[in-house]
Formats: sequence, C-alpha cells, structure tokens
Amino acid sequence: MSIKKLILVPSIITLAITLLRLTGELMHWSPALFNPAAGGGGAIVGIAWLVPVFGAYFGWKLAGAGEGPAGVGAAIGYSFLAVAQMPLLGFLAIKLGGLPPQGFSTFGVFIVLSILGAFLAFRAWPALGRTLLAYALAARIPVILVMLFAILGNWGTHYDVAPPNFPAMSPLAKWFAIGVLPQLTIWIWFTMAVGALCGSIAAAIAGRKQGAA
Repeated sequence: MSIKKLILVPSIITLAITLLRLTGELMHWSPALFNPAAGGGGAIVGIAWLVPVFGAYFGWKLAGAGEGPAGVGAAIGYSFLAVAQMPLLGFLAIKLGGLPPQGFSTFGVFIVLSILGAFLAFRAWPALGRTLLAYALAARIPVILVMLFAILGNWGTHYDVAPPNFPAMSPLAKWFAIGVLPQLTIWIWFTMAVGALCGSIAAAIAGRKQGAA
C-alpha cells in the first residue's frame, strides 16, 4: 500500500487537532480540554490519543492488503517490549543508577531508550513500522514548528512553557531542548511503539475474522 495515501487523512486530522489545541490554549479555554501547563499532560484535546486509534487503523488496512506481519504473535511481543522497555529501564536508571528524576543526564537516557524502542517497534512489523514512522513525522514536525513560534513569542502555552527548574537559555536553545529533541525521539518512539502494539492486535483480529469467513 502507498504510505502517503494511508497516512494522508490521519495526518490532516492530527494537524487539525494540533491547531485546535493551540487555539484553545491561546484563548484560555477549559484547562481540562486544553492544558497549558508544561508538558500539557492529561489534556483531553491532544494528538497523543490518536496514536492507538490510527495504529490500529494502519494495522487493519495493511493486514487486509496482504502486508501483515510474518507472525502476529511475534509482532505483538516485540511491540509490547518496545512499549515496556522505556518506563522499565528508565525507572531502573533513576532508582538503581542514582540519576535524578529530572536533569539532562536522565533526559539523555530516555532519548537512547526511545531510539531502542523505536527500533523494536519497527522490528515487530516493518511495513507497519515504516507507516508509523511516516505518520509520526507528519504529526510531530508541525508541533516542532508551532513550538518555535510559541517560544519566540512567549505565548504561555504548553508548547513554550518549560518544565520546573529548567535552566535559563536562549530561545533557540530552549526550542531545541524541549521541542526538537523530544519530538523527534521520545514522541517518535511513543507513536511507533504504541501504534505497533495496537496495529498488531488489530491484525490479529483481522486474521481471525478472515479465518472465520
């Protein structure tokens, strides 16, 4: 299947939600829907919630087109490992390695773990991995650009508010630290790992339905 055609509509929907969230935060709408705090965690309106939905959609479509994984069980196993290794190894690094919960050294560890997780997600099902990588870039590059303008303009949204105790630095350095790096590593991992798990489960369901038919 054409990756561009497969991710086109999901990418447009994702961009629309990104712009809706930016508007909601700038207009100071409900914090429950549009959380402007650093990280923006828990906001109902956000593109992170789309990952399992579109991951399952991509998996279903690829399986229906005959581009399913070599083994559904192995795909689910690899993708589960891709999801689990980040919090598990990150927790061990903080607790056993003596790393601070916040800090550039800890951030570096999570970046390395995100690259490892993205590789495992790709290994789970390469056809789905390529699709999820393309979708992740289509989803996150607009966020990176929004964060650049938000930081330069000091808009007071979650796109430009730094975490607590974040050191003072130039706007471009801040953008690279809280925008470019996490968006192109940690959020790529999240999209690929969670998407691969949901997509692999969808492929298993699709296979059962085809077998029953």
